Amino acid sequence: MSISDARLGQLAHRLAELEARLASGTLEGDAFVAASRDYAELEPVARAASHVASMRGELQSLVELQDPDPEMRAMAAEEAARLKAELPEAERRLAIAMLPRDAADVRPAMLEIRAGTGGDEAALFAADLYRMYERYAAEQGWRVEMVSANASDVGGFKEVVANVTGSGVFAKLKFESGVHRVQRVPVTESGGRIHTSAATVAVLPEPTEVDVQIEDKDLKIDIYRASGAGGQHVNTTDSAVRITHLPSGLVVICQDERSQHKNKAKAMQVLRARLYEKMREEAHGEQAEARKAMVGSGDRSERIRTYNFPQGRVTDHRINLTLHRLPEILEGPGLAEMIDALIAEDEAKRLAAMDG
Repeated sequence: MSISDARLGQLAHRLAELEARLASGTLEGDAFVAASRDYAELEPVARAASHVASMRGELQSLVELQDPDPEMRAMAAEEAARLKAELPEAERRLAIAMLPRDAADVRPAMLEIRAGTGGDEAALFAADLYRMYERYAAEQGWRVEMVSANASDVGGFKEVVANVTGSGVFAKLKFESGVHRVQRVPVTESGGRIHTSAATVAVLPEPTEVDVQIEDKDLKIDIYRASGAGGQHVNTTDSAVRITHLPSGLVVICQDERSQHKNKAKAMQVLRARLYEKMREEAHGEQAEARKAMVGSGDRSERIRTYNFPQGRVTDHRINLTLHRLPEILEGPGLAEMIDALIAEDEAKRLAAMDG
C-alpha cells in the first residue's frame, strides 16, 4: 500500500489544524471532547507519516547529491542504501496506523465464558480460562470485576461473566470469542484416558447508556430466591433477578449479590452489552462477507483454539499457530504472544484487502 506525498502532507495539515483549534481556547464541552479524541487518534498516524516523509526527503537529497569528493559520495550512497532498506517497513507501519479502526477497540469489555460439552471437565476448563484472562489482564494493567457466576459442584464454572476495564481492552480481547477446546485426562478419570471438552468465550464491547437506550416498558423483571452454591445467604432472600428484554427475547439472570438492587444493576449491564453487540452485528451485516476474510468472524460457534495438555501445546486454528508453552499461556503471560500474532495477522489481511 503506497501512500502518496500529498496524502502525507494532508495528515500533517490536519494535525496542525486540530492542534490550533485545541490551543485556541474556543472549544468547550462536547466540541472539546470530540476534537481531543480526533487528535488522540490522528497524532500517532501523523507522527508515522512525518517519519516517512522525512525519510523520503532525505533519500531524495542523497540520490541527487553531486559531491565532487569520492568519500562523501560513498558515504551518501551507503546512507541512501540504508534508508532504501528501512523505508518499506516505515511505510508498512504507517499503512497499519491508517487502517480503519473499530470504534469499539477503545472500549472496556464484557467477558462471558460458558462450559460447553464435557460436563464437570468443561466447567473446570471454563474456570481455567477465566483465570488465564484474569492473569493476562493483570499483566496489561487492566481491572477485572466478576459480574455473575454459576459455579459447578466440582469447583469450576458453568458460566461466568466479568467486566474488564483498562486501555484498549476490546482491541486485544476481541479475537478470543469462539469455542476453546481442551484435551486432557480429567482428575476424575481413573483410567488415564484423554477427554475432549469445550468452553465458549464471548467478548462484547461495553456500551454507554447513550449507545443503548432501554425502555422500562420493554423489560420483564422477575425476582426470585437464589439457588445453588453461593454462601449462607442463598435461599434465604428473594434477591435473584431475571430480566427479559421483550423486543429481542434476550434473558439475563444475576443472583450473586445479596442485594436485589445490585443484582438488577449487574443484569442491566450485561443486557446492555448484549444488545449493543446485537446492534453492531446488524450494522456489520452488509460487511459480513468481508469480515469472514479477516481473522475469525467472531462467530461464537467457531472452534478457534485447542489446548492439548499431554503434548503441552496450544494451537490457534485461525492462523495455524502452535505454541508449545501451554503452562505459560494458561498463567497469562504466554497468552500475549498468541494475541499479538492474531492482531498482526488481522492487520496483514486488512492491508492486503486494501491493496487489492
